[in-house]
Amino acid sequence: MNRYAIQLSYNGAGYFGWQRQPKDISVQEVLEKAFSTILREEIAVTGAGRTDTGVHASFYIAHFNTENEISDPVQFVYKLNRFLPTDIAIQKIWKVDNEFHARFSAVSRTYKYFISTLKNPFNTDTSFQYTVPLNVDLMNEAAKMLFEFTDFTSFSKLHTDVKTNNCKIYMAEWEKLGDQLVFTIKADRFLRNMVRAIVGTLIEVGKGKISIEEFVEIIERKDRGEAGTSVPPQGLFLVGIEYNA
Repeated sequence: MNRYAIQLSYNGAGYFGWQRQPKDISVQEVLEKAFSTILREEIAVTGAGRTDTGVHASFYIAHFNTENEISDPVQFVYKLNRFLPTDIAIQKIWKVDNEFHARFSAVSRTYKYFISTLKNPFNTDTSFQYTVPLNVDLMNEAAKMLFEFTDFTSFSKLHTDVKTNNCKIYMAEWEKLGDQLVFTIKADRFLRNMVRAIVGTLIEVGKGKISIEEFVEIIERKDRGEAGTSVPPQGLFLVGIEYNA
């Protein structure tokens, strides 16, 4: 049995997330059909993690096992990309040890959230159109408070099946790029809906609705009902995944 890693990207607007669904189309399902067709065997593709409905990935890693030996990965990628829809693209495929796991071998993940501060008809699928003025300096001061905590229950989707809500955040910052605000956050792991809930709550700080002290209290209460509303999915991108060499 041979194991291969895949680097890919996808526009999530047309999918109900990464993970295969009973009735709705997912990125995983489309990939598995493509790989199974070209390799002429049943292929299961394991991803680095689930992304929610409408969320994008500019950098994503997955792996699969096959009885076949892929002698020309470049040509194989070319065939796959011709077969796949335009909103999913394979960048490369390479052979890995059987111990490699796209999800469990990852040591960090990085997300970016994009907010358009001006109405723009050309990026409605890839950013949150939000024109209310925001105090970015205050939002950055509040974001620094995330480094002081590990339990992010306040920003987790309720009734998930995870064993712990602890995460180690390595980076969290806002920057203004033209008419866009971009939030970058890096952690060892993320809870479901965590980034969108954090961004929604930081927006409340930027509007002056809650103070930095109140932002800290929200984290300490470990109650999702205390945090802000989750922002829409289309502004969220998975942009990086790191593995130990």
